[in-house]
Amino acid sequence: CRETAFIYAITSAAVTHSVARACSEGSIESCTCDYSHLKREPQTNNMGSVAGVGSWEWGGCSDNIGFGFKFSRDFVDTGERGRTLREKMNLHNNEAGRAHVQAEMRQECKCHGMSGSCTMKTCWMRLNSFRTIGDILKDRFDGASRVMVSNSLRSTNVNENTLTNRAGSNNLKTNANSVGGASPNSVLSNSFHARGHQQRRVNRYNFQLKPYNPEHKPPGTKDLVYLEPSPGFCERNPRLGIQGTHGRQCNDTSIGVDGCDLMCCGRGYRTQEVTVVERCACTFHWCCEVKCKLCRTKKIIHTCL
Repeated sequence: CRETAFIYAITSAAVTHSVARACSEGSIESCTCDYSHLKREPQTNNMGSVAGVGSWEWGGCSDNIGFGFKFSRDFVDTGERGRTLREKMNLHNNEAGRAHVQAEMRQECKCHGMSGSCTMKTCWMRLNSFRTIGDILKDRFDGASRVMVSNSLRSTNVNENTLTNRAGSNNLKTNANSVGGASPNSVLSNSFHARGHQQRRVNRYNFQLKPYNPEHKPPGTKDLVYLEPSPGFCERNPRLGIQGTHGRQCNDTSIGVDGCDLMCCGRGYRTQEVTVVERCACTFHWCCEVKCKLCRTKKIIHTCL
């Protein structure tokens, strides 16, 4: 269901985000900052330079999104083999969560120069806040697609298979030249076994999900997908742990999920005036006590039928 898709995506995104940030903070010994940006040319505007800055270069400590992405795949996807439709769905949603973390990286810079001038600028890549990524995934949750599996492969992964085949053939030649006295059949068997293991890891993500409704477009790499519709949350269902919305308070002026129209599932709602006793006129007295008065106020509350 949609809720499961969101849980998989945000869990995968959280692992990716946390590990990538921890690498740049020095909290993990097995990884460091991402210095791959140092080999790239700085981004410039149409005039060939950064507006208001004489020149700039890559530097600082970029969050290691590459290590975080790989660690998330190895850790979160370890139980998903991609053999069944449900496992393919889980892999897709895990990849979608990681893709949003990677896509939302932003460039941060620091100015250098005499008297606060910005004659030189050093820039690095920084992860966006996880709150922002969570909000984006929530929007994807609202527009999640129901899918079914297809036998076709993703065209983008054809090159991966070609590279894997080439790597396997190169390993075969290397092993044949380096192993002395071993039979060619044994070398061939070992090479194909290793290549097959490597291809299985690549092909785990090499599938194409198609929409349940043929009139809808196929889901993209950042879309959330689900197989079965969500259960009804309007009525109580103890078996699924659903409490229902009978007796829930709602907001009659909201058009969101807390609004009475959606919250009450079209059953209507009851409006009543109640007297509420609240603390008010609180003051701080030295030292150290807060004293409040008790005030009675009348409020209008709306309750789902």
